Amino acid sequence: MKKTLVIMAAGIGSRFGGGVKQLTPVGPNGEIIIDYSIHDAIKAGFNKLIFIIRKDIEEAFKEVIGDRIEAMCSEHGVEVSYAFQDIKDIPIEFPEGRTKPWGTGQAVLSCADQINGPFAVINADDYYGTKCFEKASEFLGKNEYGLVAYILKNTLSDNGGVTRGVCTVENGTLVGINETRNIIKTPDGAEADGVKLNVESLVSMNFLCFPDNFTEILKEGFPVFLRNMSNPLKDEYLLPIILDGLIKKGTKVTVIPTDDRWFGVTYIEDKESVIDSFKKIYEEGVYNSDYLYSDLD
Repeated sequence: MKKTLVIMAAGIGSRFGGGVKQLTPVGPNGEIIIDYSIHDAIKAGFNKLIFIIRKDIEEAFKEVIGDRIEAMCSEHGVEVSYAFQDIKDIPIEFPEGRTKPWGTGQAVLSCADQINGPFAVINADDYYGTKCFEKASEFLGKNEYGLVAYILKNTLSDNGGVTRGVCTVENGTLVGINETRNIIKTPDGAEADGVKLNVESLVSMNFLCFPDNFTEILKEGFPVFLRNMSNPLKDEYLLPIILDGLIKKGTKVTVIPTDDRWFGVTYIEDKESVIDSFKKIYEEGVYNSDYLYSDLD
């Protein structure tokens, strides 16, 4: 069975270099965050990678990331392909003045014809940890809906507020996701706009598992979303909202909890703390400091 990992990278800017957070070196040999997700996924049994990018950054993306990853994956029998998210690829007349992308739902739609089995979706610029990929890989065998959920305290920034989808869970099943903005660390925990939060709460970090028929649901739902937009210049077709709608109709979404720590460069000030965190991970022997992918041989 193909275990497919869809990596959403269309948000990577056209200006490649130190100013693009997805390309910030964080490892001892210049590794970027996406390297670790790819390593951990392959080690966990994923054997197909789909990069979702924009057509205008294809050449630069392959030069900086894609060609190197393709060569490594070829050595390990892992298929690599690309899909292109296009803001104008919609089944209605394009709204004049729209500059905002259509969201993660449209991103996954862009690669629907390349998916022929259960699959997982992640962001390109998040470090998810190792155990979560093992859990997701095993879960894909069920061909069901799943959400890899992180402990809130393991996802916060020391440098400012963040947005997290706080999960409501009953008996291991997702009941709902409350998109909560401006969550900040406090001396005794966390709060959002003055309201204290339980730091042991489970949150979504956009690591999702889908059955093979989900792309059909996306195809059916996208025109409906477009016809019912309240703001054609800003509304987005988002995976968590789509999942929430399915839950309300009775679809079961299993919560896959992990105690992995999430890293991300939300703020420029996060860069040094992320680099320090990776140093500790290397010291613990999680990765080979000579060559990240050496243990896949």
